[in-house]
Amino acid sequence: MPHTTLSPTPTTTPPALSLEERLAFTNTAMTLRLEEAAVAHEVNTAHIPTTPVDLNNLISLPLTPTLQPPAPSPTPVTALLQRAHQRILTNGWCAGTFQNEDGALCLFGAVRTEANHDLRLEMNAMAVLLDAIRNQFGDRFESVPSFNDSFRGTDGHVPVRMLGQAADLAGARGI
Repeated sequence: MPHTTLSPTPTTTPPALSLEERLAFTNTAMTLRLEEAAVAHEVNTAHIPTTPVDLNNLISLPLTPTLQPPAPSPTPVTALLQRAHQRILTNGWCAGTFQNEDGALCLFGAVRTEANHDLRLEMNAMAVLLDAIRNQFGDRFESVPSFNDSFRGTDGHVPVRMLGQAADLAGARGI
C-alpha cells in the first residue's frame, strides 16, 4: 500500500481588522447578547402577574414638596404670565371653554383672570404668549384660544408648558 505524505498547508494570517471593523463586530456581538438577555428576562418573569400603568393618570409635580409660585418678576408681563401659569398648575387646564365646572381655566382665561381688569397688560401678555406659540409651531394658529382648543382631549401639558415659555420670553424681552 502506497504511503502518501501530506504536507502541511501554509497558513496565512488574515489581515488585521481596522478599528471600525472591530467596533462593528463588537456592536453586533453585544446586540445579540442583549437580545438574548431580553428574551431570558421575559421567560424568567412571565409568571409574575403585573397590572399595566395608565400613564394618563400620572401627575407630574415640581421637585419641591409643594407647588410654590416662582419669585415675582420685576416686569409686569412676565409676572402676569407666571401667575397665570401657576393658576393653571393649581386649578387645572381646560379647552373649549373659558372655565369648566371644576374651576380649570383655558390659557386665555388664566391670563384674563390674573390681569385683574388691566386690559393693556392682558393684551401685552397675550401677544407674548402668541409669539411663544408661533416660535415653536409656526403660523399654524391664529390666536391663543385656537391653539388652546387644538389640544382638546389631551392632558394639556403642551399648552401649560407654552405659558411657562411665554413667561420666560417676556422676561428675556424685559416686559
